[in-house]
Amino acid sequence: SMHIGDIMTRNVHLVRPEETLQYAASLMAEWDIAFLPVADASGLVGTLTDRDVILRAVAPGLAAETTKVSDIMTTNITYCYDDEEAADVLANMKALHLRRLAVLDRQSRLSGVVSRTDFARHGI
Repeated sequence: SMHIGDIMTRNVHLVRPEETLQYAASLMAEWDIAFLPVADASGLVGTLTDRDVILRAVAPGLAAETTKVSDIMTTNITYCYDDEEAADVLANMKALHLRRLAVLDRQSRLSGVVSRTDFARHGI
């Protein structure tokens, strides 16, 4: 059976909570990604998605160059561990209607991101 660590994307781009929305959006554009884990020295503190940007910044008219990632990020983080069974995690993601999840190791360090595409690519 496969574990999350076998299928996840390891090359994760992070953003710090004090960075500007403009910087975060430029990373999303440059790397063609819709999801950024937000981490400070203590570890994962939030996530930022393209949807967060639209609903919490663009719609209310916040300025991208002055708004901080911490102002609009999602702080109730859903995550899984890299040693969990892939099929179990996928079932949880489906139940929660999540397209992607931050992946931590057992020391609570960010080790990757797993998306529905990763499961499909491995026939799970």
